[in-house]
Amino acid sequence: MHRILVRKQTGNFKEKIRLASSKSESNRALIINALSGFGGELQNLSSARDTQTMIRLLKSEDAVADVLDAGTTMRFLTAYFAITNQIKTMTGTPRMCERPIGILVDALKSIGCEIDYLSKEGYPPTQLKGFTKQKTNEISIRGDVSSQYISALLMISPSLPNGLMIRLLGEIGSIPYITMTIKQMEAFGVKVSADWDAKKLSVEPQTYKPTSYQIESDWSGASYWYSIVALAENDDVEIELLGLKENSLQGDSVIVNIMAELGVKSTFTSDGVLLQKIKANDTFEWDFTDCPDLAQTVAVVLVAKKIKGIFTGLESLKIKETDRVLALQNELAKIGGTLEEVEAKTRYEVNFGGSWAETPTFETYDDHRMAMAFAPLAMISDVIIEEPGVVAKSYPSYWEDLSKIVSFDELN
Repeated sequence: MHRILVRKQTGNFKEKIRLASSKSESNRALIINALSGFGGELQNLSSARDTQTMIRLLKSEDAVADVLDAGTTMRFLTAYFAITNQIKTMTGTPRMCERPIGILVDALKSIGCEIDYLSKEGYPPTQLKGFTKQKTNEISIRGDVSSQYISALLMISPSLPNGLMIRLLGEIGSIPYITMTIKQMEAFGVKVSADWDAKKLSVEPQTYKPTSYQIESDWSGASYWYSIVALAENDDVEIELLGLKENSLQGDSVIVNIMAELGVKSTFTSDGVLLQKIKANDTFEWDFTDCPDLAQTVAVVLVAKKIKGIFTGLESLKIKETDRVLALQNELAKIGGTLEEVEAKTRYEVNFGGSWAETPTFETYDDHRMAMAFAPLAMISDVIIEEPGVVAKSYPSYWEDLSKIVSFDELN
């Protein structure tokens, strides 16, 4: 087991951080560019392991596509390989093979792709056996499970002989991620008709046009720096995060509004956004349906700052890299916090009041966001992070960037 001790930060700091590029934007751009014949120029692609895995597998002619632990890569490539008539076995880590894919597979099969399960029904590994004829140009899919299924289907839609109309059933989660997909498709010359009231997304048969596309820095990664400023004991601290846009495609840019309530002021500059400490509110309530990847960061900040919180929209967290609700419940207890489900699968309360363990040790559950959400507690106390290397999934330079503010000791 590898562990690091993150030493408590003392004093003031004013830093500029060049954030990692957006994994979400990068992975969509890679699929769309592949569908355009690999003719575009993609600039500032993410160094995240998920994105590097996508790049490797798009180039590979191997019969087996092992996505490791990359959920987005699994879902996007399943749709891409299926619709481009490639014979592939899709697999990943043991945890990846526990993450459902049945909704996407059912949709692809109804369109005309041949896909078999090689183990458990509804889960990887799968065997893609090609696509010869489109059976239908209308499908229905649940909108409340994973927006990645919807994005995967949207991106391949213009390449279908008859296009595709997608009906979204029930509540629609993570709409900003679907909108991101649509905007990137439009950047490559494809028009999508989105009727959110009728819950219909329609794409006519079209051809992607190769283009030059610049990837923005990652707002999900930015959230951990907001946390650092929010938790800093000294008011005279500043961090400028470079490469972020005020009018972002990324849903997690809502961290600007969230952290305005929790003690961080955002000022957009010509290079990015400047973070400064302000007074926080006493209570907090947020629906994370459209930004589930921010929930861990915010829960940690609430407990550490002793702010009572109400969370909704956490349904998708249980099928991420780990069961993030359970992981948060376990780890928040080490700093005297609780995350209690007060309405089944709907409403959670974040509270504080228990004891803070001396030099708490946080498990990361093979989940990059657990490591990055709990490390900012070094603004308050020494902390130990187990398996810190998990950050490679989305933000490989996280510890290097964090070393500008805190110091580390390798424990083993």
